Amino acid sequence: MPSTPPDALLFITTGCPHCPAVLQGVSELVKQGAIGKLTVINVMAHPELAAQYGVRAAPWLRLGPFTLTGAQSAAQLQQWAARASDEQGQLHYLEHLFKEGDLRGAEAFVAEAPQRLSLLLGTIANPEEAITVRLGANALFEGYAGRSELQALLPQLAELSRHSDHRIRADACHLLGLTASAEARPLLEARLHDDDAEVREIAQDSLTALPLLQ
Repeated sequence: MPSTPPDALLFITTGCPHCPAVLQGVSELVKQGAIGKLTVINVMAHPELAAQYGVRAAPWLRLGPFTLTGAQSAAQLQQWAARASDEQGQLHYLEHLFKEGDLRGAEAFVAEAPQRLSLLLGTIANPEEAITVRLGANALFEGYAGRSELQALLPQLAELSRHSDHRIRADACHLLGLTASAEARPLLEARLHDDDAEVREIAQDSLTALPLLQ
């Protein structure tokens, strides 16, 4: 069964150099059925609505769960529309935010639906992921230290702590320490005898941190 196309909310301003192209692009996607409904608001006519949505620059587009600002090509808009109802697409969006250095935007995106936190395990499990993405994911995880949302990921983290790649084991040990859970202790103790020195060091640091977080 095909997924329901996302709706779009677009803020534009008079004289904006990129707004006409984005408006044309999303309008075309409505014609194609890739977007269900398009609402267009001129910031100058309705500044109160812009303030309500936190719009600071135009074009500003809310496409399904995604918030996109600035110039967007027709191909980019089509891609984001296709990803709007897909979990993998949401992970791509988080990776996009990390690459843009928008940790606050990523935090807000996960806060809207905390189950999205589990999507970030995909970045931890990919040793070839860009360093900016891995650092961003770890920084976001740190905001959930000691919280139930992170503790719910213990089974997946346990599996990652036994991964064949030492970089993934190291990240998993760091996150296990952030859970502040007694269940993390035996998993970390097992890594004290890891073949990799960095993994052993992070496991020890995480074990030391567990009582501090409780």
